[in-house]
Amino acid sequence: MATELSVRVIVPALMMELKDNCGSEGSRETESGVMGSLGGPSSWGSFTQRSTLHGLRFVFPHAASSRRSALRRLLWSAALLACLVLLVLESAERVAYFLQYPQVTSVDAVVSGSLVFPAITVCNLNAYRFTRLTRNDLYHAGELLALLDVHLQIPEPHLTEPHVLSFLTEKANFSNFRPKPFSMREFTERVGHDLKEMMLYCRYQGQECSHRDFKTELTNVTVVRGAV
Repeated sequence: MATELSVRVIVPALMMELKDNCGSEGSRETESGVMGSLGGPSSWGSFTQRSTLHGLRFVFPHAASSRRSALRRLLWSAALLACLVLLVLESAERVAYFLQYPQVTSVDAVVSGSLVFPAITVCNLNAYRFTRLTRNDLYHAGELLALLDVHLQIPEPHLTEPHVLSFLTEKANFSNFRPKPFSMREFTERVGHDLKEMMLYCRYQGQECSHRDFKTELTNVTVVRGAV
């Protein structure tokens, strides 16, 4: 019974002692925190000593270690400043590179024994053949083709090549001319380029191909596409 009573008495005593110790330490920490928040001389020193920024505690040493030479502090300051400048430059370069929106294209070459005839598109930058124009074509589409002005006259004839000027002078003579109905689709099919005349040679996988392997599609420009 004596042992049991002693345990009951000692344990609360120990708890009270631990509580007092914790309270005193907490009060001391609180007081130091309050002093630091009040801007006391220990606030900046504590920050520099506990900061994870490498070198900062050597630039601003603790009061106890303030005997370090000024040359060492100067060297640490230069090193820290140089690292910060490099960080800013590298970050700015990466941001500028990101704003360029770079794209990477990866091309792989695969060997194949046979391929399907590709769907290619052949476009002529000169949409219409000049020599196929008629007087009725010039009357209706001369301004659209920039060959005649709004008054059906040749614009700036002194800048036109002689053979073109001769052709336009003959075809653009609308005296006693009676215009006929005009169809843009018929005009495109008749005056547009013919693949049979455009294609000089075609060979695919050892076999010759011709204009018959293509079909014509009418869009804003006349194009021909592989049909096989």
